[in-house]
Amino acid sequence: MLTTQELQEVGRSSYRVGGQSTGRGRPEVDAVTLDPAVHDDLSRDVYCILGVPIDAIGMRGVLGRIRDAARCKTRLLISTPNLNFLVASQWDRSFRQSLILSDLCTVDGMPVVWIARLIGIPIKSRTAGADIFDALKSDAGSANALKLFLFGGPQGAAERAARTLNSEPGGLRCVGWSNPGYCSAEEMSRDDIIEEINASGADFLVASLSSQKGQSWLLRNHDRLAIPIRAHLGAALNFQAGTVRRAPSVLRSLGLEWMWRIKEEPYLWRRYWNDGTAMLGLLVTHVMPFVLCTWWMRRTHERGEALTITQDHGARVVTLSLSGPADARHVDRAIPVFRAAAAARKRVTVDFSNVCAIDARFLGLLLMLRKQLEAQGCVASFVGVSPLMARIFRFGGLDLS
Repeated sequence: MLTTQELQEVGRSSYRVGGQSTGRGRPEVDAVTLDPAVHDDLSRDVYCILGVPIDAIGMRGVLGRIRDAARCKTRLLISTPNLNFLVASQWDRSFRQSLILSDLCTVDGMPVVWIARLIGIPIKSRTAGADIFDALKSDAGSANALKLFLFGGPQGAAERAARTLNSEPGGLRCVGWSNPGYCSAEEMSRDDIIEEINASGADFLVASLSSQKGQSWLLRNHDRLAIPIRAHLGAALNFQAGTVRRAPSVLRSLGLEWMWRIKEEPYLWRRYWNDGTAMLGLLVTHVMPFVLCTWWMRRTHERGEALTITQDHGARVVTLSLSGPADARHVDRAIPVFRAAAAARKRVTVDFSNVCAIDARFLGLLLMLRKQLEAQGCVASFVGVSPLMARIFRFGGLDLS
């Protein structure tokens, strides 16, 4: 099994720390100035849903990240969680880790949008993998078309998709494709396959495999692939090849694309049935309890106070003591403190003894803090967690251990 240290990009962010004052009678946390072209995980507007990071980012933001990564040749691993991803991540720990280790997780399925709305996350619509592909394709006004490599899909689909893309002007130009056939992620990772992909000089690698195999293959070859942007976009390749017709926009907007997909690919009914029933169970056992617990904690501590953070830098451990509501309103205050603590490359202990409320946005920030520390060989531990808050952590999918 691949370790987080092996998979996470090291040294991706660079920053400068300096003190500032708010001018409101209380000291402000150390401010961090980032290079605008550099993105780190703590700067993402990420929420935690059932242990999976979800970025509240629209299409414009996604396209900007892709263009930046292509221009700067920086690695960008994109995942597009849908209902199947959420369900699979609950029992497959390595699959969940593949989502956590991604640099961007956009909402693909409408059920995930509905869950986000229920929790109070400001995500109004999907940013599906197929939509990202179409938006890049239609960006004919870009200075340079993104060079694309297509990997996987049914026999002949990648070649047909490439010919279609290259036959008309647009923002994508296919420079290569490969179909390894039906084999394991390990067999798809042979040296000759990786060398062929790297030799293409592409900017964007689009994999079209089963969700778990695709994520596994991308992470297995994370450090071997030279192409900066990578994503498993599933059916997007089939849509481009014309082997599968995509649902009309009205069905997609109503969250009924699954019905169309079953019409086009009848074998999918079993997956949709299993995912749907599993999700009903998760709604009852995790989502609704999370909503109720966060509402109750917020209601019983509605004092309008601010979050304060004190820091204790020891020889081996940085202790961050939080006081007040740890929620979306105060994430901007916590980010520079967390970033400075991670930069110390020590164990970080976050003390919640005086925290009166927490929400999915702050859990997402904690998820990114843990990810960033683990990439450096360090750990984050959470102490002083009340029984009610421990239930919120559990229902939200963030492990306290």
